Amino acid sequence: MFGGLLATTSAGQAATSAKHAARVKSVILIDLFGGPSHIDMLDPKPDAPAEIRGEFASIATSVPGLPICEHLPRLAEWMNRVALIRTISHPYNSHNPYGVMTGFTGGNDREDYFSRPTDYPSMGSVATYFGCGQPGVPPYVVLPDFPGYTQSLRRAGPYGGFLGRKYDPLFAIADPKLDKPLDSNKDFYSDDVWAIGDPRLPSLDAATTADALDRRRTLLQQFDAQARLVEGSRATRDLAEWQRAAFDLLLSPKVRGAFDLTKESDATRDRFGRDLFGSSTLMARRLVEFGVSYVTIHTESKANGHWDTHNNNFKMLKNLRLPFVDRSLVALFEDLKARGLWDTTLVVMCGDMGRTPKINKAAGRDHWPQCGFALLAGGGMKPGCVYGTSDKQGAYPIDFPVTPGDLCATIYELLGISHEATVPDHTGRPHGISHGGQPVRDVLA
Repeated sequence: MFGGLLATTSAGQAATSAKHAARVKSVILIDLFGGPSHIDMLDPKPDAPAEIRGEFASIATSVPGLPICEHLPRLAEWMNRVALIRTISHPYNSHNPYGVMTGFTGGNDREDYFSRPTDYPSMGSVATYFGCGQPGVPPYVVLPDFPGYTQSLRRAGPYGGFLGRKYDPLFAIADPKLDKPLDSNKDFYSDDVWAIGDPRLPSLDAATTADALDRRRTLLQQFDAQARLVEGSRATRDLAEWQRAAFDLLLSPKVRGAFDLTKESDATRDRFGRDLFGSSTLMARRLVEFGVSYVTIHTESKANGHWDTHNNNFKMLKNLRLPFVDRSLVALFEDLKARGLWDTTLVVMCGDMGRTPKINKAAGRDHWPQCGFALLAGGGMKPGCVYGTSDKQGAYPIDFPVTPGDLCATIYELLGISHEATVPDHTGRPHGISHGGQPVRDVLA
């Protein structure tokens, strides 16, 4: 559950030449796990045939000539303050968040069901390596739990990979309750079951007190002292450092306060939504306020907290997916503006891929990594910018294709990290952090 708990300065000092002035202090990455339909959200094709166009109408937005889905009315009012990329394109046909979270799209779907120590590090891990973060709080947090938690998988993507475990994020934990019974096999594509609950700081429950944690730390220190007599390896030293940081974090009133949603008013809780995604989005705002540098929201949850709409695409989007995006994302924007965090926080919302232009026989859309979207808001963004155009069916970019590596490079640019920087693997071999990507400068203010 614990990884890059304290900002590490040694690696950052060794890579000073890779840093420049940052334009934002924090990033919130919202991963719409499973692949959101770009055509049914932010790239509608109202003039296409019905089997492409789908069931939804489009509505005007605050950007002249930019329509989006009718079920995103609140977001429509914000489009003149955000930037939209409509041409995210890559070859990685997988629901594992490896590509979204690292920018690397050369993985293998089956292998990436399970994270490996040889994986490329996530963007949050790289940011931690280069010194992003503030003392006393974890630099990198993943909400509401690790990707794959509902399936007993540790999907590749959010980890430190070959940089080492100490660059892993702090993972919140989640145990959401469903608002009605669900048969997970029969109702995988249901459209009316919400997962309700809050992400929590690990190991903090009514039975775990600060005194108990201190006693546990003392026992662990005794064990470690014996272990160090047996093995003085770098791995052992890193693990001991990781363990000390974990206990310091659990005992920190500041960190526990950041995870305490009871500090928020009922009105605020309702505005964000009491479902797991709404609670995660509100917690992301709290973590940024407390100085966390990189927050990832992965929208997997019990019930059907996924965007893999092979069946029942339109009802799932209309009744579940689009309402919580329109509500919670806009609530996040409103709060960042009201609290003076808009200009120092970058919000990125994207998914694994887009969906097929042609609707299938099950009223669904299938996998389509050839074209998708990314919405960027807050610090450093050019307001009202629309970058890239897809063809008449939303199948392929006709100009300005953007890779996950390009998106990755853009995020690093705003964090003050050179997109051309490298990080070493286990053998000391350097690897480019942006996988050949270039910043999309046309979306930057």
